[in-house]
Amino acid sequence: MPSVTHEVLVDLFKNRPRLAAEMLQDALGQPVPAFTEARVESSDLAEVVPSERRADAIVVLLASEQRPAMAIVVEVQLGVDRDKPYVWPVYVAQTRARHRCPTRLLVVTIDAAMARWSARPIDTGHPGWVLTPLVLGPEGVPVVTDAEQAKAAPEVVVLSAMAHGEGEAGEAIGVAFLAAAAGLDEERRALYADVVLSSLNAAARRTLEAMMKSGYQYQSEFARSYVAQGKQEGREEGVREGTLKTKAHDVLAVLDARGLEVPADVRERVLASTDIAELDRWIRRAAVVGDARELLASNGS
Repeated sequence: MPSVTHEVLVDLFKNRPRLAAEMLQDALGQPVPAFTEARVESSDLAEVVPSERRADAIVVLLASEQRPAMAIVVEVQLGVDRDKPYVWPVYVAQTRARHRCPTRLLVVTIDAAMARWSARPIDTGHPGWVLTPLVLGPEGVPVVTDAEQAKAAPEVVVLSAMAHGEGEAGEAIGVAFLAAAAGLDEERRALYADVVLSSLNAAARRTLEAMMKSGYQYQSEFARSYVAQGKQEGREEGVREGTLKTKAHDVLAVLDARGLEVPADVRERVLASTDIAELDRWIRRAAVVGDARELLASNGS
């Protein structure tokens, strides 16, 4: 099931169809043809792929006489999905066939590691056909702190908050969003305000809440879920960190109990491990090795 963060990002591109073209041209330096309208089209690609397969959004740029000038397949990617290198070329080919125009694949993510993963060229196996996704990662998302820019493109400032809100520019991004909020309909204003607040660092959030009203309460169910998801992920990460720390100390405790000297580099490596399965193997190995360095050697280190 798509996460709330995923759905928020998809909605930004659906609410502002020209956002896909703006990000291609302004953030990624990709030429976009002249167009008079950007329109969200059906993203159901069941003609070629199974019915559960569909792109997140398909935007068609229309030129004169409503003629398609370019289609953009927008895919939000927040985690590794081994199916995507196989289905993305299908999305592009099917969209191109349906609208009879040049087609681009735009992958959107707010995670730098996912941006690198998504940008890998896809060799389809056909000579000369290698699909290289165009990826909008956090580095490519503009830092929007100008009120007039925010008013002209509210979805861009929300995207900016999601990508950069934890950084030093968080407060300025939030203030810029407030300038744009008055021009939004009630539903979008509530959702966007919640998402922006949820994305800011603690100091920036406090400042913005004070500017909006004391004790701000999240207005949309969508964003309340967004906040709850973040808290749950934080709790899960805390549990995982505690497990790693406990298991690392268990490895060292077994070695110490057996009277084996533990060199500093071995101790540091064990304490730095972020792999629970690896630590479990080391606990078992610690009970039988004759030298602490054999612990790492058994792991291929």
